[in-house]
Amino acid sequence: MNLNIPQHIAIIMDGNGRWGERRGIPRTLGHVEGVKALRRTLKHAGEIGVKYLSVFAFSTENWKRSTEEVTGLVMLFKKFLKSEEKEMMRQNVRFILSGSKATLADDICIAVNHLEEVTKDNDGIILNVAFNYGGRTELVEAVNKILAEKRVKITEEEFPNYLYHNIPYPDLLIRTSGEMRMSNFLIWQLAYAEFYATDTLWPDFGEKDLDLAIENFNKRVRRFGGNNVK
Repeated sequence: MNLNIPQHIAIIMDGNGRWGERRGIPRTLGHVEGVKALRRTLKHAGEIGVKYLSVFAFSTENWKRSTEEVTGLVMLFKKFLKSEEKEMMRQNVRFILSGSKATLADDICIAVNHLEEVTKDNDGIILNVAFNYGGRTELVEAVNKILAEKRVKITEEEFPNYLYHNIPYPDLLIRTSGEMRMSNFLIWQLAYAEFYATDTLWPDFGEKDLDLAIENFNKRVRRFGGNNVK
């Protein structure tokens, strides 16, 4: 692909439940297919030179969904943490979690910490999974860390050090299923990202869809609030 590849792509993986409903199958099976879409998207992103892939897997608001769906999502995430280790090592992927661990079950935290530890020296694409994540929660937790240090002043440049991870901000945000909102995802980090929405439901998202989003990104003129094109 002879294009300028975004360093950091963020994706709101939307439409899993609707994908299942349209086929007359449980919403949870749509989420299973969504994991397959994540696998192929991660692989392709790494192959074309993307350095960071942040994906919205489960929000702090998703706990309000039905018990059946929440249980299915949590079980699927636990399975993902265990089943993907070997493939991440093979693809040289580094895994990190963005989200509040304080309210996660101990077994999930143990699995997350293990996957972060075993992949920490991998120097390929970084997969940042937002699970039990809320943008407002992240900002509140950051402020509380600052207050705990008894700081009375902080700069914009220092503030990212208090977020879940201080990694480069996303260049491109992709949202699937035709929705046009941020849904409390990476509120601070997405300030100057380019947005791309597609009607494709997440389980149907593939390599060509990612390429189309990047092609669209290459048509944008990024000024970051100024007049100079970057």
